[in-house]
Amino acid sequence: MNLAADKLAGSVESRFGDAVKRVPSTVEQLTYELTATKLQDVCHALRDEEPFRFEQLMDVCGVDYLGYGENEWRTRSATVTGFSRGVDRHSPQADEHAQRRFAVVYHLLSICHNQRLRLRVFCADEPPMLDSVTAIWASANWFEREAFDLYGILFSGHPDLRRILTDYGFIGNPFRKDFPLSGNVEVRYDPEKQRVIYEPVSIEPRVLVPRVIREDPRYQEAFKEASKNA
Repeated sequence: MNLAADKLAGSVESRFGDAVKRVPSTVEQLTYELTATKLQDVCHALRDEEPFRFEQLMDVCGVDYLGYGENEWRTRSATVTGFSRGVDRHSPQADEHAQRRFAVVYHLLSICHNQRLRLRVFCADEPPMLDSVTAIWASANWFEREAFDLYGILFSGHPDLRRILTDYGFIGNPFRKDFPLSGNVEVRYDPEKQRVIYEPVSIEPRVLVPRVIREDPRYQEAFKEASKNA
């Protein structure tokens, strides 16, 4: 983090105290977690108060933490030493998110101060729900609709909460981790009915397991020559 980010962090923590908690960021961007009940108050202050002046909401992203930290294979980096790539299925990250599945991340930009900030809020209810921030930043309208469409996260107070990317009549939320990769239905044009029809998906689900390739001396040229001369 640079000096400007450190100064901003000091202002945020001094202003909001225990209402926010700083969390690590892999992209070196200042990130804070807060509870759903504090969301609108904090956002109002971040937009209006002089030390912050985050005039623009750049993006709103849904996150599904189902199975977080329980993957059997590393995805950020890999080695060539076989099963050393396996990770602990009961990692601390898995325990941390065990009871908190859905979160929403807000990406803020201050043009006045040339700074960025991220907020992460977990949804505690079922179905997952948060207050809408469309009254604070108008750009949240379509962003929240996208999170609703893809993750099934509801936004209380949204003026027009409906799907925005999937087709009419689509069932389910395709970015949820328990949504089948092949989907539930497939679409094709029926020449007899002369219209597009929906049918149950015909692709069988498969589980792809990473292959571990090990060197085998039987395929080395020196070994082949030695075998011939034996």
